[in-house]
Amino acid sequence: MMKIFEPNKIFLFTSKAPKYVMFLFVIVLSIGLIEALIFSPEDYKQSHSVRIMYVHVPAAWISLGIFSSITLLSISGFIFRNKYLFIFAKSLAPSGLVLNIIALVTGSIWGRPTWGTWWAWDARITSMLILALFYLMYLVAWRIYEDKDKVLKITTFITILGIVNIPIIKYSVDWWNTLHQPASINILSKSSIHSSMMFPLMIMTAAFTLFSLLIFLMKYNTEMIKIKNKGLDRL
Repeated sequence: MMKIFEPNKIFLFTSKAPKYVMFLFVIVLSIGLIEALIFSPEDYKQSHSVRIMYVHVPAAWISLGIFSSITLLSISGFIFRNKYLFIFAKSLAPSGLVLNIIALVTGSIWGRPTWGTWWAWDARITSMLILALFYLMYLVAWRIYEDKDKVLKITTFITILGIVNIPIIKYSVDWWNTLHQPASINILSKSSIHSSMMFPLMIMTAAFTLFSLLIFLMKYNTEMIKIKNKGLDRL
């Protein structure tokens, strides 16, 4: 059932993929930056500081998606006793943490002209910080535990705890009175963001998706080289 996830087969593709992903990333990022910095209009309230959105929002979106994917892979790997799924989960984590940190830093920069402060213990900001801590705990667990079975159980447990934070991040602006505005983009209803801003936002989201894919591929390839040298007894 899980033979399609065998790393040796996928490694034949992933070992050659980074250079192509890098090429696409540079092209899409260039288009996105031109759209975001030149053609996208300034906001009538926030002026040019709104352009930070084109980095902040995609980074936040993708970091949430990556942690959700790590959780799904970890639980599936634990249930089906499939160590290969843990390799994918482990390889996704660095890109998720990087994007989480980017979201926090750009949010702080954006908050200074918008809220008058670099940091506030806002519900969404705090929950994003907590997500970063879960990412760190997950990665540290892989580093400090040598016993294979133990590290698989601990990392799965960390993801199960951390996934509870995802809906809190998403709905914190609806549940509590926060500094963040309600969602401007809605899948089930009309979005309040103008198309002139939506287009560059989607392009930058695609660019950050390629960026996270690039980090994943490099990490996955590194893990596969380790496995080939040491064997599958140590992921």
